[in-house]
Amino acid sequence: MSEFMRPTHNTVVKEHLITSMQETRERILDELNAGPRSGPELASALDISRAAVWKHIEALRDAGFSIKSSETGYEITAVPEFGAHAIEFGLSAPYRIQYHESVESTNATARELARAGQRDIVVVADEQTGGRGRLDREWRSPSGGIWASILFEPDIPVAHSPVFTLAAAVATARAARSVGVDATIKWPNDVLVGEQKLAGILSEMEGEADRLSWLVIGIGLNANLDSADLPEHATSIQSEVGSCDRALLTRTLLEEFHALRTDPDKILPAWRELSATLGTAVCVETPSETVRGTAVDVTYPGQLVIETQDGTEVVSTGDCEHLRPDSERK
Repeated sequence: MSEFMRPTHNTVVKEHLITSMQETRERILDELNAGPRSGPELASALDISRAAVWKHIEALRDAGFSIKSSETGYEITAVPEFGAHAIEFGLSAPYRIQYHESVESTNATARELARAGQRDIVVVADEQTGGRGRLDREWRSPSGGIWASILFEPDIPVAHSPVFTLAAAVATARAARSVGVDATIKWPNDVLVGEQKLAGILSEMEGEADRLSWLVIGIGLNANLDSADLPEHATSIQSEVGSCDRALLTRTLLEEFHALRTDPDKILPAWRELSATLGTAVCVETPSETVRGTAVDVTYPGQLVIETQDGTEVVSTGDCEHLRPDSERK
């Protein structure tokens, strides 16, 4: 890094203070999530002054929390619809949330954080202005969706990283199912409702052959979007079952992902259970060939096993199309 790119001492101090304040407010929210707490109780639990408690409470109110004061102490009566604190409130997965009203790309922002040494952070945006999908396809990301990128450092070789893309697909499908949407997964990274796309996943990484330095998994989930805001062959949570609580849905997704991340032996069985691809006639365009047949299994770390007329083929990457019976015969 050049001297011109190095952060100044004042910038580092400012970032440290901002992080410290955010952590203190998160701890206050954790305390209040358990029930009413008085100012002295919060001050004692957090080892800060009562005046500092009051300032943090006011900041949380400014962020959209309704916090009433009574004889029993401070009590949360309502939370903001979306945003970092709304997602973190009650979140059991160990991720910090960095929220933006609008960014070009949550993956690009997460990459910058990764190269600055950040880990276990989730970049969330209300909208993306330059979202991209697989094969550099445009991904429309208007306000109302869930556009999130999970940054972490798994202790695995680079070649094993696709398993976490499968985990993200499972987590996204499970989150959608938690609000009544019959979501399934198309290999390798699309979440569907019927034949319509509900969510897509894009992973990016950096590391040596034997170990990842960091992995970013970007998830684009069409949540509270009108049909007019969706591209052709896409659907949304709102279109299927009505508007959802985006903060709660994001928490569910992150908790499901973390459970799989910490117990990777469960990823493939969970993926198989939710797969719309297995047992289906498929056409997979790989970088070197086109493979037609019936998808019969997925193997670690995410390869698709296809029974073709000439035998079994195992595909590591490619663009998968589900075929109708008449298409399979062509």
